[in-house]
Amino acid sequence: MKACYIHSAVSISAQNTFETVFNLSESKPLTSRKANSNHPPYKTYIAPAALRRMATGVKMGVTTGKKALEKANITMPDAVLTGTGMGCIEDTETFLNTIIANEEAYLTPTSFIQSTHNTVGAQIALGLKCKAYNNTYVHGALSFESALLDAKLLINTDESQSVLVGGVDELGKEFIDYTILVEDQNNGVKVPFSEGASFFVLSSEKQEKAILLNSLKTYSNLTEQEIPKVLNAFLLENNYQTQDIDAVICGNNGSVSDSYYNQARAVFPITTSQLHYKHLFGEFFTASAIGLFLGVSILQNQHIPDALVLGDYSKNSLKTIVLYNQFNGRDHSFILLSI
Repeated sequence: MKACYIHSAVSISAQNTFETVFNLSESKPLTSRKANSNHPPYKTYIAPAALRRMATGVKMGVTTGKKALEKANITMPDAVLTGTGMGCIEDTETFLNTIIANEEAYLTPTSFIQSTHNTVGAQIALGLKCKAYNNTYVHGALSFESALLDAKLLINTDESQSVLVGGVDELGKEFIDYTILVEDQNNGVKVPFSEGASFFVLSSEKQEKAILLNSLKTYSNLTEQEIPKVLNAFLLENNYQTQDIDAVICGNNGSVSDSYYNQARAVFPITTSQLHYKHLFGEFFTASAIGLFLGVSILQNQHIPDALVLGDYSKNSLKTIVLYNQFNGRDHSFILLSI
């Protein structure tokens, strides 16, 4: 079975992660309950005529996908895989509002056609004229991980030489307000709800600064008490012990389910750097893709931005990182990266 390497990682997020060299020293705190992405000049990557018809998520996905391929010096991937929790919610809202306003009559199909979850992957393929395997995963907070697992298996089994894989979600304008209302009433997510797109190029070829995607495991349901056992088993399967891990990146969002992360962090010794990121990037179904982007960038640059550190300890030499994410006690994912 072939090894799987990450050759490039690109992200559009609530911070300026797209244009600049990886550096969060100028990151801005998110103060509102909703945080839009810091959008780059899309016209550099998308023709103006096509750009006008694209929803926010499609713009973000197409642009990050193209730049990830450019950084990896790939013109045509062997597969395009996308994960999304809400798909193109902006067009969904537009279509539903039109149904109500027109009393279900005189409807144009445009918004409905563009609202499907696979629109991002389809637009990437159309732009590249890529007829290869193309799939979209809609699995809640495991949407991105499901796409990543598919991509890793394609590389491991030598079915593909290079795979473009990413996660994307947009805020929309209305549905998110109901989500916030429910979370506030239930003492749920405290970080802002946000949006973003992160894409990666995976390959079996080891290159300079390529990051090894050792392993990925997902679970639909786990109890807090099971976290230490599952995490230790995950590491042992890959011939690692807790003291071998230099940093652990958790998806804390301020909700009561952060207790799961407390259980995970307690597994590691004090010398392991404890990191979090959703206070800077917000929460959404595929926010874990930003976590992977940060993990890859940290290993490539051998630098942990102070804004990510949760606690007082931060290592200088970094070889291995574990990422753990879950949402409301469900959809658990563990990812192991190394150089």
